[in-house]
Amino acid sequence: MVLWFTENTVWRLMIKEVTELQALAQSGLAYCADEFDIKRYQRILEISAVLLALKSEHSYKDIIEWIESDTGYCTPKVDTRGAIFKQEQILLVQEKSNGLWSLPGGWADVNLSPSENIIKEIREETGLHCTVSKLVGVFDKRKNNPEEIKWPHVYKLFFLCEIKSSQKDPFDYNEISDFCFFDLTQIPPLSIGRTNRQQIELCFKHLKNPGLTAEFD
Repeated sequence: MVLWFTENTVWRLMIKEVTELQALAQSGLAYCADEFDIKRYQRILEISAVLLALKSEHSYKDIIEWIESDTGYCTPKVDTRGAIFKQEQILLVQEKSNGLWSLPGGWADVNLSPSENIIKEIREETGLHCTVSKLVGVFDKRKNNPEEIKWPHVYKLFFLCEIKSSQKDPFDYNEISDFCFFDLTQIPPLSIGRTNRQQIELCFKHLKNPGLTAEFD
């Protein structure tokens, strides 16, 4: 029997295995002492980079450098996103890298808790001073933002936030072109790897029903 797959189907089936290969190799390099096993794990890491480069706009050289920069036991990275509302409109920022829009946020920094991190990100990207009111949800990016494949594995944390004062700082023009409040019916084109429509709708849902428990995968 011959099985036929489209290219996209094959890649969807393969990405989980490629991710596991990279994780096994990285963790193996973190704990292995035998020089021959070290070479084997390094080769597995290189093979995973080759496979990823097949469906990426980045070169193998860029990818292997990216992968090798993350050492130790392989674990997901954390991305925090904050939803701020004003008169039932949600605040979105325009990413300078692609002109698309997303909830403010970004990678979690060391020495900051998740809520401290999103407060910092919002201040940097919009100049606004906020407080965090509740956790909306924790999601696996691979399951919820499949349109954009990134490396490595990411957990995304979404919070409801509130503007706490009229104080406003200059925002970071290096990453953000603009920011604006939008009705749910007028959401602009989104930077899907950062924020998708379903995640924005979920934030609206928790705004209207603050007693809802946080959602998760």
